[in-house]
Amino acid sequence: MAIITDTALDAIRSQAVPIAGGARDYDALLDLVGNARFVLLGEATHGTHEFYAERARITQRLIEEKGFTAVAVEADWPDAYRVNRYVRGEGHDADGRAALSGFERFPAWMWRNTAVLDFVEWLRARNEASQAKAGFYGLDLYSLFTSIHEVLGYLDKVDPEAAREARRRYACFDHYDRDSQQYGYAASFGMSDSCEQGVLAALHDLQQRAFDYMQGDGIAAEDAYFCAQQNARLVKNAEEYYRTMFRGRVSSWNLRDSHMAETLDALARHLSRDGKPARIVVWEHNSHIGDARATEIGRMGEWNVGELARKAYGADTCLIGFSTYDGRVTAASEWDGPAEHKHVRPGLPGSYEHTLHSTGLGNFYVPLRDPGPARDALMEGRLERAIGVVYIPRTERQSHYFMAQLPRQFDAVIHIDRTTAVEPLDPTSGWHSNEPPETYPQGL
Repeated sequence: MAIITDTALDAIRSQAVPIAGGARDYDALLDLVGNARFVLLGEATHGTHEFYAERARITQRLIEEKGFTAVAVEADWPDAYRVNRYVRGEGHDADGRAALSGFERFPAWMWRNTAVLDFVEWLRARNEASQAKAGFYGLDLYSLFTSIHEVLGYLDKVDPEAAREARRRYACFDHYDRDSQQYGYAASFGMSDSCEQGVLAALHDLQQRAFDYMQGDGIAAEDAYFCAQQNARLVKNAEEYYRTMFRGRVSSWNLRDSHMAETLDALARHLSRDGKPARIVVWEHNSHIGDARATEIGRMGEWNVGELARKAYGADTCLIGFSTYDGRVTAASEWDGPAEHKHVRPGLPGSYEHTLHSTGLGNFYVPLRDPGPARDALMEGRLERAIGVVYIPRTERQSHYFMAQLPRQFDAVIHIDRTTAVEPLDPTSGWHSNEPPETYPQGL
């Protein structure tokens, strides 16, 4: 177990910048961002209110003060694009709550929560008052069947004959009752034919007709085609993802993060107009936006968006992690389970969470990219916690901690010492009732 000394704690304190809720909290952070085009904002859990709220505060300043024009999140393309239409004054949704209703798949609370709703309504109001509108986009690849529906809907409008051919190609999935995992299991174990050739051909056909499809309505036609192309590419990558997920974690993880990095790059190229490179904020879990090469997961062969972004864009990236010591979180106890209001156990002794807590500073930001006392003090490898959509406190050490070097993983870290649970827009009775004590029912 790594020991933290008083000297190391003093070194962290010497560079820590307090976060007190004021308008100038993130001045130093924006200075660190500088002219970077890609700012990746993490989270240590998928269900913490403060992580969403602080990312929103930072993003608002990046849009207002540094000209960022897109927020790209760990969500599926079609669901997020519905929100994009709303914040840009398009589509048919009456309000932000309706625009977020596309997020139906587990875990819906990741994006259907009060903090995201507040940000979406802010972005809509800001766009209404500005000529330079900022969008909201998804990077993930789980929406295989929804994306098929979106591709076919687009082709029905612009090329009915191509739509008929695409339906024939996508009909391969009809046997699986919209169950992506059922398809992946059957295809990966040879129980049915793969749909790989069909989805590749559908994407190729769409790309071959790009020039024709983008004629007419200028930017509107370009945006519509780009959206359809991203959905078709998502179908192609999701088909491969579901075939690989039964082969092992590394293969499927790498395919997923490669898709997200590829989508980010495509979005940047699409939004870069008139010789002005697009600037994009990314919201994803620390495990996706921190550089995997600085973790034991990276040594196992996994890469992630943060590593791929650093390799592709170099100094044009800024990776910012988040940390908490204890508090509450919204999470499930098993995959596809209901959202629960859970206690977050105090960070394990010797972990980064415990180290940052031991400074006694509460909520603060600390820079890690440039040489300095805080970077030196935190360079020794330590345990780092990651809570996803499932949180199992009883097996926390095995299921939620990994070894990392924080200063190599992130350019900066924001520590919120005690956090609260994000509030779902559709909380269940179980979420309101909270969870029983850890010792229930034995009382030990």
